[in-house]
Amino acid sequence: MTTMIRASGLTKHYGSVKALQGLDLEVPEGKVLALLGPNGAGKTTAVRCLTTLLVPDAGSAEVAGVDVLKDPVGVRSRIGLSGQYAAVDEHLTGYENLVMVGRLYHLGKARAQERARELLARFSLTDAADRPSKTYSGGMRRRLDLAGALVAEPPVLVLDEPTTGLDVRSRQEMWDVIRELVGGGSTLLLTTQYLEEADKLADDIMVIDHGRAIAQGTADELKAQTGGERIEVVLADAEDRDAAHRVLTEVAAADVLVSNNGRELTAAVHGSGTGDLLRVLQGFERETVTVLDIGLRRPTMDDVFLALTGRPAEDEQATQEKTQAEATR
Repeated sequence: MTTMIRASGLTKHYGSVKALQGLDLEVPEGKVLALLGPNGAGKTTAVRCLTTLLVPDAGSAEVAGVDVLKDPVGVRSRIGLSGQYAAVDEHLTGYENLVMVGRLYHLGKARAQERARELLARFSLTDAADRPSKTYSGGMRRRLDLAGALVAEPPVLVLDEPTTGLDVRSRQEMWDVIRELVGGGSTLLLTTQYLEEADKLADDIMVIDHGRAIAQGTADELKAQTGGERIEVVLADAEDRDAAHRVLTEVAAADVLVSNNGRELTAAVHGSGTGDLLRVLQGFERETVTVLDIGLRRPTMDDVFLALTGRPAEDEQATQEKTQAEATR
């Protein structure tokens, strides 16, 4: 399988800050690699190096077979880039924005206009085509920005946190668009702060921290590294806690966790866990323990993130929001 994005030993320092420390990555043709990591882990720096916006201090990289350092112009002609903030001209209409991008790619006036109309339709922006983009909602601006990245029909797409700041509905719409692009054969490098996004969209996930790759694999492989399945129980009455704890201890692979309210218990189990779940149900019936909810679940990407970085994703998102808020003061 052809490798469309390759980096070896990418290093970038800003004074004493080591943004990248020898990052290696590969993205096969038609696949999605998600870069997942805490705020400041080096995700955006990696994207900027791969898209010729930054020159790395060391290392090498190729995109679509073109050397990033030796032929940056050639790389730019083969990629579509959508950054963290929608790069649209607020004073131009949606149609004019896309035509401008087409002309910058030397498509010719007629082809640029044709391509603009095609993409406006594809991204459900036809009705807003003649409105200044400053009147667009956040989701519309993000869709217009992604449309701009596709004007020249590049073989490689680089999306740097494409759904940051969008509401749930707009994020789902963007996910649908991204799935369609990948289904059409595009190769995608995606950075994201949303664990669910990486889980749903990526063929492969690389977790980076402090400028280094600390884990890589499919979502299932990363979850397997974090641990096996677990049985989660919500009791109808906290007075059943001790009896429920005894039953769960019989199948648990580690200490049974009990919530502060005494009604929620979690037990990590061996193997597939289905047999253990049956034993627990039988044990609860024997002990006359009444439950409101019981289930067997696998680790989530939140669990993976916490296990690998030592920090919950919610803390990282809060840190980023705080940093952005301070920057606007």
